[in-house]
Amino acid sequence: MDRFRTMADEGADLDGEARMIDAMVGRGARILDAGCGPGRVGGRLHTLGHRVVGVDVDPELIAAARADHPGPRWLVGDLSILDLGGSAPDDAEVTEPFDAIVAAGNVMVFLRSGTEAQVLSRLAAHLRPDGIIVTGFHTNRDLSLADFDAAVEAAGLYVEHRFATWDLRAFHPDADFAVSVLRLRTSPS
Repeated sequence: MDRFRTMADEGADLDGEARMIDAMVGRGARILDAGCGPGRVGGRLHTLGHRVVGVDVDPELIAAARADHPGPRWLVGDLSILDLGGSAPDDAEVTEPFDAIVAAGNVMVFLRSGTEAQVLSRLAAHLRPDGIIVTGFHTNRDLSLADFDAAVEAAGLYVEHRFATWDLRAFHPDADFAVSVLRLRTSPS
């Protein structure tokens, strides 16, 4: 938490993820910040006029998000069993499907190993049919890109685009970071 506060105080550009997501959705989009941590990405998206719900398993990080970024809905929850409809069935702000879901900050590599497809499936269950899921993570950690792609397939999604950075530099085989834009697979009519 303090690391990002210090970086912001020093003038570091911490908005790359939010800029990318903002460019991909319409004004006032519904966005889920999955694994939101202290709310940096979701907070910025909120200031850009989007309706944001953030979920993280760590109550301390959710408390920091609430303190530093008032406005979005910040919820404690486990992405592997995420069911926003079950947790707040009468709260349309939380239960309506999302236009975009963002999992920045290496969320995918911090998941319990073997739960990647389950998490992606739970995220997909909260997505509008024409919505996007965008993830970004270092590929030189415990989760290989091949394993991630297998989890994407198992979750009923496909990779529509892949970049090496949040500022949309082309992906290449030596890239140590992957930003993937995912969409729901649709059955042929």
